[in-house]
Amino acid sequence: MKMTNYTLGVSHLKLHDMEPILNQIVSLDPSAVRNIKKCREYLDRKMQEPDKTYYGINTGFGSLCNVKISSDDIEQLQENLVLSHACGLGDEVPPEIVKIMLFLKIKNFTYGHSGISMEVIERLIEFYNQDILPVVYQLGSLGASGDLAPLAHLSLPLLNRGEVYAQGEKKNASTLNFPPLKLQSKEGLALLNGTQFMSSYAVWCLLKIKKLLQWADLIAALSFEGFDATTEPFTDGIHTIRKHQGQIEVAQNMKRLLADSEMANGYKAQVQDPYSFRCIPQVHGATRDAVAHVEKIVEYEINAVTDNPLIFPDEDLILSGGNFHGQPLAINLDYLAIAIAEIANISERRTYLLISGQRGLPPFLVKSAGLDSGLMIAQYTAASIVSKNKQLCTPASVDSIVSSNGQEDHVSMGANAATKLYEVVNNTERVLAIELLNAAQAVEFRRPKKSSPILEKILSAYREKVSFIEKDRIIHMDIMQTIRFIQQYDLNP
Repeated sequence: MKMTNYTLGVSHLKLHDMEPILNQIVSLDPSAVRNIKKCREYLDRKMQEPDKTYYGINTGFGSLCNVKISSDDIEQLQENLVLSHACGLGDEVPPEIVKIMLFLKIKNFTYGHSGISMEVIERLIEFYNQDILPVVYQLGSLGASGDLAPLAHLSLPLLNRGEVYAQGEKKNASTLNFPPLKLQSKEGLALLNGTQFMSSYAVWCLLKIKKLLQWADLIAALSFEGFDATTEPFTDGIHTIRKHQGQIEVAQNMKRLLADSEMANGYKAQVQDPYSFRCIPQVHGATRDAVAHVEKIVEYEINAVTDNPLIFPDEDLILSGGNFHGQPLAINLDYLAIAIAEIANISERRTYLLISGQRGLPPFLVKSAGLDSGLMIAQYTAASIVSKNKQLCTPASVDSIVSSNGQEDHVSMGANAATKLYEVVNNTERVLAIELLNAAQAVEFRRPKKSSPILEKILSAYREKVSFIEKDRIIHMDIMQTIRFIQQYDLNP
């Protein structure tokens, strides 16, 4: 339940601000209100000039930019834009991402460069605060003229059109207790132009990835114990002479997780371990560094104005540009998908080694291997998922397709990059869950030795949800319960 208020203005938002904000009531900072009103009043004055032409304000859209629209038809022009652009298809965008879309759309308007009216922005804030979440579809955006189709669906309920989820129930927007808004000049275009579909997926994925990276190190440490690996590769000097920050952080974290472990500090017969254990700092660390880079890009974007044309009241300018083009996001979301997919890749390799019957572990981590298949097919599932991730990691941003009669001749495909990333992130969580199931099973075969206090605490909590596998059972149930454990257990109490 929302208990606190967040005042939204032009101050710079950080990624870590987003999660708590999404559970708060939002209101506008007085400076944002001034910006919005000043811009709208300026645009209203410009609309009184009879011979001026401004793209999308009193012209058609896209390749119809040279078609002048009469002043009598301006409101109809903006409504027609929203209706005609609501062409989304495919799966629905998850409600939690739609909520971020609403928030970021409001944030875009606080700077006073969009020409939106207070009436429209107040309605968006009401939707946000009351959890009235428009039904938006994943397919339809080229990631260039803004996320046109998804943002049209986001905007339909302002006109009492389309569908929404209200109190978790799907219903027609016409059943809401709101009068339909009449859009003024440029308002439809301001609502539809922008990168909020891509940005919202980026925010959601980054927040989840940062949690999964914590789990990746912890689960790797459990696998490390189960495989009876050696701690030598985590020695500080190895990492400080290479200087990559993520690598240094992971090595230190692995040492912290394994501190005071009887298993880790015991005698090791082997000289070296396979790369999936020996190179945990290098692989996990490279992903951490990639995440840090993409986080910076996404923070730029969520604090930006990305609609078009842009209005500068103080300079007496209305400028048509290309801030709606999603290339900065598209390239980096492709990069992020590759980076998080590597966490799944190396995780599956550790799972494979755990079930391989090496280092005193029984084949497939079951006592009566042969009669019982144990965790044999769980590794198949992980292998299938990582292969799917590799297919999803084909870059979207290298693609483009001409649209709008050639007016929009280069597009970013950032929306496709965003939805692919979403799949890769969820797949990586599934692969890590499979590794956790295997690692916890393997550690039990090292008893009565103890792991570290940190890992033993995690294992104890996990065993309350998933018991040791004595004989074959439906492993799907164990995997699903493990996924829920990862999602619900608080690593930072």
